[in-house]
Amino acid sequence: MLFRGWGESVDGPWPDQATVVDHVGVPHLVVTRHALVRQLLTDPATFRPDNALDAVTPIPVAALRVLAGHRFRLPPTLANNSGASHPEIRGIVADALHPDRVAAQQPWLTDLVRRRVTRLAAALDAGAPVDLYAELAADLPLLVLARLVELPDAPVGAVKDFARAALELFWAPLDEDRQLALAAEVGRFHTVLRAFAATGGGLAARLRAAGHSPDVVVGALFFLLVAGQETTSQFLTLLLHRLTGEPAVRAGLRAGEVAVADVVEEGLRLEPPIVTWRRVAAVDTTLGGTPVAAGTSIVAWLARAGRDPEVVAAPGEFRPGQRGSRRHLAFGAGAHRCVGAQLARMEAAVVVAEATPLLDGVTVVRPPWCPDNLTFRMPDAFVIRRP
Repeated sequence: MLFRGWGESVDGPWPDQATVVDHVGVPHLVVTRHALVRQLLTDPATFRPDNALDAVTPIPVAALRVLAGHRFRLPPTLANNSGASHPEIRGIVADALHPDRVAAQQPWLTDLVRRRVTRLAAALDAGAPVDLYAELAADLPLLVLARLVELPDAPVGAVKDFARAALELFWAPLDEDRQLALAAEVGRFHTVLRAFAATGGGLAARLRAAGHSPDVVVGALFFLLVAGQETTSQFLTLLLHRLTGEPAVRAGLRAGEVAVADVVEEGLRLEPPIVTWRRVAAVDTTLGGTPVAAGTSIVAWLARAGRDPEVVAAPGEFRPGQRGSRRHLAFGAGAHRCVGAQLARMEAAVVVAEATPLLDGVTVVRPPWCPDNLTFRMPDAFVIRRP
């Protein structure tokens, strides 16, 4: 389960807590129940976020040298920051992603998605295959994020390659050759980020003005470019794929009987792009009656918590608006809850409203394939065709 926390594994029988040993022999306490996962995430004093960005596969010396050659550093900033600086850094980032600013991007995004959907519909009508990941979902969140935090123009492909490389380097089971290649990719882009952090406007300028070090500015941008856009493009792809198998939901959307927002929330519950998150026990404690020693790595199985029968009426069924649907933990909980939740919801709502008609009468030629990864789904393609 540890590196494949979705699909069949998420619906199989599991205890509330279980110790699982990973591929390098490190034991992790896996927590599956909604109440326990929420307790874990909302008590940062007992269960600290310090290990959230630690490499699951220890990075070998050769790869560390590659990173050091690019002056790669990733100090605690957002997800792994349990220090006093976290509230201020989070507040600055949250202001950049304020709901009012997010809402202001919706007309622009809607127009962009509509133009893409028109082009894709014509291709489907002509009998051509369409990759909804590559041709619709992959770059949308990055384009919106760039407008919100005033990122400079950069080749979209380079940013996407960097983000996926980072997700793989820090959260996947890897061999040393792959780690070396990924370290080079991440290190090169880190150099670009460092240059922008020193002189760029928008969010970078606001962090600098607040007195934060260059490393902190780079760390915030690093995490945003990974978690702030890559996870959302993953979710859009996974949700559209799920909807190909939900004709009743699509019919309800067409008839106005199913709310777009409810579809998004049910998608977050059943198809979250982030399936686990980590914490480390700061002290000897208990969790759900189970003793937990200080230093224990704890894996919060977010995807499983979203299917807890104590919370959701029909855990395995896609029923928008059902009891408990919105209580999912796809964005985490507590002081480190995803600061971009509103942005992801807006983007998903636009795509569901505008792109769902593309799914009527299509055949899935290639469903999304997700590589082994502790935390992220990372679908690589989603190809459909109209017979």
